[in-house]
Amino acid sequence: MKKITILLIASVVMIFFVWCSQGKNTGAIPTENTPKTETLDIFAMDTYMNIKYFANENTDCSQKLKSKIEYLENIFSVTNANSDISKINSNAGKFTAVSGDTTMLVKKATEISDMTEGCLDITVYSILKEWGFTTGNYKIPEQTTLNDLLKNTGYQNIALEDNKIKIPQNFAVDLGAVAKGYTGDKLCDIFRKENVKSALINLGGNVQTLGTKPDGSLWNVALKNPIDTEKEVCVVSLSDKAMITSGGYERYFIGKDGKQYWHILDPKTGYPSDKGLLSVTIIGKDGTLCDALSTALFVMGEEKAKTFAITHNEVDVILINSNMEIFITENLKNYIKMLDNFRYQIIA
Repeated sequence: MKKITILLIASVVMIFFVWCSQGKNTGAIPTENTPKTETLDIFAMDTYMNIKYFANENTDCSQKLKSKIEYLENIFSVTNANSDISKINSNAGKFTAVSGDTTMLVKKATEISDMTEGCLDITVYSILKEWGFTTGNYKIPEQTTLNDLLKNTGYQNIALEDNKIKIPQNFAVDLGAVAKGYTGDKLCDIFRKENVKSALINLGGNVQTLGTKPDGSLWNVALKNPIDTEKEVCVVSLSDKAMITSGGYERYFIGKDGKQYWHILDPKTGYPSDKGLLSVTIIGKDGTLCDALSTALFVMGEEKAKTFAITHNEVDVILINSNMEIFITENLKNYIKMLDNFRYQIIA
C-alpha cells in the first residue's frame, strides 16, 4: 500500500548519481581495496526496485537479493493463489501452515496494531477490494456494504500457533502495509552476512540505507511534495536507517461527487482516512516498523500522530498537513535540509 512513489525513486537515484559524479571529480585513484559498485534493478511487489551496494571484488550479492525478493513476494502476495496469504484467506476458519517469515510478519503487524490502537489493521483487505484499489475498478461503496464488510475485520481475531495462522470465516488479510519494509530488513541481513557495509535500497520508494557511503558521508534521501509531486520539500541525511512515507497522493481516484478518495483506509470506518494529513514519513532502524507506522500515523491524524511521535522515540517522524505545514521530531533537525523555502516546526 505504502509509499513514496516512483518519482521518488528517481529522486533518490538522482541524488545517488550526483554523489558518484562528485566522487569521480576528486581525482582519487582507485586501489585494490576500493569497493566496486553493484546494481540490481527488478520489478517485484508491483513496483520497480533499485538496489545499489559497494562490495569487494569477490562479493556479488545480486542473485541472493533477487532470490530473496522473489521468495518473499511469492509468500506474501495476496493475488498469488499459492502464497501463504492466499492460503490463509482461502482456508479461513481453520489453521493454515505457513512459512516462518509469514508467521513473523503477521505477528509483528498485530503487535504494531496494538501499539497504534488499531490504526494499522491487516484484515481490511475485503474493504480495500470493494473500493477497487486492488483491481482498478474504483467505486464508492454503499454504506450498508461497508457496514457488512466491517463486521469481518479486526486484527484481534487473528490466531497464531507456532507456524500456523487462522482467521475467522469471511475474513481476509493483506500484508501490503508491511511487506516492503520487512523485505528491506531481510536484504540488509544478506548484506551483513556478506560483509557489505554500504548500500542504498529503494523498494518502490521504501528507502533503506546500510551504513554510510564508502567515503563515510551520509546518504541523502529526498521527500516528495505531496501537492506538487514533481518537486521535493526536503532532503534527509541517513545512515543505517529506513525512510518510508505514506500519502494520500499515491493511489487515489476522483469519485462522481468530485471528491478525492485514496487507498489508506481507516479500519474503524472503512473510508479513506481524512484527518488533516497529506503525508507521513517514518525514519528508523526497523524497516518493518517504519512501513507500518507510516500508514498507522496517517490514519491517526495530525494531533494523535504528534502525540505518538513524542512518546515513541525509537523512530523519527515528518508530518505534512493539509495546509502544507511540516512538523518534524527534534532529533531530525541536524539531518534535514529544507527546499523551496519550506520551513519546519518541531513536534513538541
